Amino acid sequence: MAAEDDGALFVDDVAVSSMGQKQLIALGIATLLVVSFVTVLAAFNDEVEAKQTQESLVESDGWRAFSVVAPIDTGINVYHDHFRTNETYPQWVQDGLGVNKVCTLTFEGSWQERYEADRETCWDTLNASDIVYFPGTKIIGSSPDGDSDILILDDPSDGHGSAVTGAVLDANPMAIIFFVEGFSSEAVQSAADQPLVDIITTSFGAPGSLPVPGIERATESAVVDYGKIHTGAADNSPSPAIQDATAGPPWSIGIAGYAEEGDDQKEIMSGSYPDVSADWTQLLPNHEDTDGYHETSGTSFATPRTAGILSFVLESLRDEFEDPSSGASPSLRSKQLVNGTDGEGNPFTVSNAQVREALNLSAWYPNLDWDPTSGTMPISPVAPCTQTGWGLVNLSNIQPIIKHLNGTETLPDRAGDVVACMDLNQQMREAYWQAYPSMPVDAYVTGSEGTRTKE
Repeated sequence: MAAEDDGALFVDDVAVSSMGQKQLIALGIATLLVVSFVTVLAAFNDEVEAKQTQESLVESDGWRAFSVVAPIDTGINVYHDHFRTNETYPQWVQDGLGVNKVCTLTFEGSWQERYEADRETCWDTLNASDIVYFPGTKIIGSSPDGDSDILILDDPSDGHGSAVTGAVLDANPMAIIFFVEGFSSEAVQSAADQPLVDIITTSFGAPGSLPVPGIERATESAVVDYGKIHTGAADNSPSPAIQDATAGPPWSIGIAGYAEEGDDQKEIMSGSYPDVSADWTQLLPNHEDTDGYHETSGTSFATPRTAGILSFVLESLRDEFEDPSSGASPSLRSKQLVNGTDGEGNPFTVSNAQVREALNLSAWYPNLDWDPTSGTMPISPVAPCTQTGWGLVNLSNIQPIIKHLNGTETLPDRAGDVVACMDLNQQMREAYWQAYPSMPVDAYVTGSEGTRTKE
């Protein structure tokens, strides 16, 4: 006699002993068929569920191609004009990013007047589990650590996060910002766990790139497990970036600084032997008013600017190849940051590794046109990689990267000595971070807000 319990088939010993060989074979075949049917049915259900999840994240509403960047930092001034937009994010985008609260902001009056007007309906109601959309802005924000005076919002003692986010949007004004307030691995992981996030950018770490653990396990999860891009700031010192927990892990893109709009040479107080170097000094939004800007410097801002550049690239390719979503979800997008089709209906995909290769190929070393009064360090013609990595990156890199990735104009290979130098860099990072243990450590912002020169 047979009985079914939770999908398993059990056969009574007495019944078995009374059966002939043919009956036993028939019973075995029947059992195998039942098990096979259950397995196929389960697989079919999983496929249907994945398809339904994909459809819930992407609806055919004709909305534009987009990219999502997640700065992890002090907080953000959602009232600043720099972050305003007339665009409203579709409900499926909000759902895909886990939005569970909407704060309708006041956009008249001073910063303080706006904050006071919204305290009762927004700021005083927030908790660590909230993911908040602010209509009229480009910001979806969260504060999973829940340990600041005003969750998500930059308060008078902060300002770093507003400037960091401004640097992202200067490179890609159309980026969706998934802002996470915090410095912990948990804060980084909260962005890594979001399927629509493309790029996580962090501008904090141990001072002097001290060889202590930090957020490397969370950034590893974001890149290795979920296929995202992580840009991490090297220290504001000449210290090598290899052992830096933010810029050093081999899965991260470590960013140092150079004097764009100056003599294009290396900033002395900027990490050495990174992946690339980007704009060190920028004009970025204030955190305590609604329309003011200030000039500020550091790898803190070179890093999100690079994140914005890569975000622009992804958005452009998604538009070209009709990719309606974002992120690199392993289950929904097979870890592909671009997952579309070409004009003939053939699949077109771009992965983290391909983006990173194109970035490396597009970087460049400047001519030796050093200004001794500039406060910079001349980039040596001998082993410049030890100073600036693969080279310099700015907005001029965007189109070459896009053309390389879409196949219309392949970037040339780098010189053999540069490749050898950066291969050694990668090997050192892989050896170091494979062996190094991880434990909690205090995090510090890698740079001050600088001198305000324009209000």
